[in-house]
Amino acid sequence: MEIRSGVELPARREDIELHTTDGLTLVGELSLPLERDPVATIVCLHPLPTGGGFMDSHIIRKAAARLPALADLAVLRFNFRGVTSPRGRSEGAFGHGIDERHDLAAAMDLVRERMLPTPWLVGWSFGTEVALAWGLEHPIAGAILLSPPLKRTSNEQLSAWAGSGRRLVAVVPEFDDYLRPDEARERFAIVPETELVLVADGKHLWVGEVQTRRVLTEIVRVVNPSALPLPTEWNG
Repeated sequence: MEIRSGVELPARREDIELHTTDGLTLVGELSLPLERDPVATIVCLHPLPTGGGFMDSHIIRKAAARLPALADLAVLRFNFRGVTSPRGRSEGAFGHGIDERHDLAAAMDLVRERMLPTPWLVGWSFGTEVALAWGLEHPIAGAILLSPPLKRTSNEQLSAWAGSGRRLVAVVPEFDDYLRPDEARERFAIVPETELVLVADGKHLWVGEVQTRRVLTEIVRVVNPSALPLPTEWNG
């Protein structure tokens, strides 16, 4: 079977709820390898809620559909406050990247409670801004930023990652709508250890199987490189 857009590979999938310290219940899903313990964990932070972002935004949905089986990863995805998806609605209202601090903390609480190994944040667009603003409050291995716009991210928030000991990887599309490679080099210069991955012909939404595979490959390259190359066929 060819692995393409709508394919969901075998995994242990569980609907979960997250409980924030400001009293909200958020909905999400935890996906684990079917027959093995995960070697690492990615906590997925979705694009802008007011722009249609949710836990099923396609890169995040496909990470959960493929990476437990292909790369032995635990994938935690959830709706930020006020966001609705087929899984359900998270309570609350859009917090402009500020109140989402509590949402990330609730996700990391679940990671700790379930003793999930080696957590990484994987943010996409708005999700990268939440990761950059609040990720250092948690025991993470690092953050992978997909199409980081850096619109809400201050230089102070960004520079805090310099010397933090957390790995920072920014995957920047050549034709991004908000932050293109030249500007990305300038903005991330204040974190010299940032690994910039510049994707030729890439666009902000990573539409199409070629761009999807590139993004998932970059995630796995960072988190569990021994699983590369990712197969294009599933015979399990």
